[in-house]
Amino acid sequence: MLATPKPLTDPLSLHHDAIVVDLHNDIMLDVQSGKRDITRRTPVGHSDLPRFREGGVDVQVFALFVHPSEADRGRQRVSALLDAFERLAVANRSALAPVTSTAEIRELQGTGRLAVVLAVENASALEGDPDHVDILFRRGVRMMGLTWNNSNGLADGALESTHGGLTSVGLAVLRRMQDVGMVVDVSHLSEKSFWDVFAATRGPIVATHSNAAGLTPHRRNLTDDQLRALAERGGMVGVNFVPAFLGGASLAQVLEHVTYLVSVMGADGVALGSDFDGFTGRVNGLEDVSQLPALTAALLDRGFEAETIRKILGGNALRVFGEVWGR
Repeated sequence: MLATPKPLTDPLSLHHDAIVVDLHNDIMLDVQSGKRDITRRTPVGHSDLPRFREGGVDVQVFALFVHPSEADRGRQRVSALLDAFERLAVANRSALAPVTSTAEIRELQGTGRLAVVLAVENASALEGDPDHVDILFRRGVRMMGLTWNNSNGLADGALESTHGGLTSVGLAVLRRMQDVGMVVDVSHLSEKSFWDVFAATRGPIVATHSNAAGLTPHRRNLTDDQLRALAERGGMVGVNFVPAFLGGASLAQVLEHVTYLVSVMGADGVALGSDFDGFTGRVNGLEDVSQLPALTAALLDRGFEAETIRKILGGNALRVFGEVWGR
């Protein structure tokens, strides 16, 4: 007798049938520093290649983070991170591959290989030169945020105001990013910088790893007005798992932020942006990336429809990637 297929309202079936995209992970810091071997499953950190597979992740955005203390050698720093990724990819061709189009993402579906999107976190990596956007683009970078929490020569960050928003250099960088087809990430901007970026861009922009200030009033989170503006432009917010941004350290808090964001933005505006390996500690119920199916189960229990869950898990991210990248 043939086994009856599991309905796609079964959490694991739904999770593994969906395309799962996480918009922010800082694992490249450990790769570049040689701190750990991410090809092996270990209890260290929140992720590694075996745990990405266990968690059903199909597409992972790897952040290439330039710390403000490294701003004067930002190009050197981001180049070192890119070099480290290229070594990782060459040595592990059967496990992961860089992607620069949604077509490449879909080609990797079902192969067991992780599709990796490269993103620069803090455009101090440019050292003030908008032309360097083209160099990063040629090396595979398809997303960038202008700042980290601090201000730089492009804009004010979420935790520091120096310029009163976006600068002329920041405006030039945005124009070049949009010309080449690079996703604009607004997660670490001050509110004034956010609105300046919004006014200076066209099409969807994203906050890859932020939450709702209406639930947790942290300066890294976004107001309802910001959330609605992103949604109206076809953009999205990746729900961040950092406890300080959630207002707690549990799956229940993640679920509350997802629910709130959907209520403000609609189902097309919400995605995943875990920030795994970018913070210490654990979220109860989502201790690491291998536990992502628990979020799908929780969303089903909350009453979310399967189609909405598919959008949150990765459908919205793929849509925005396609619109910005052009394919």
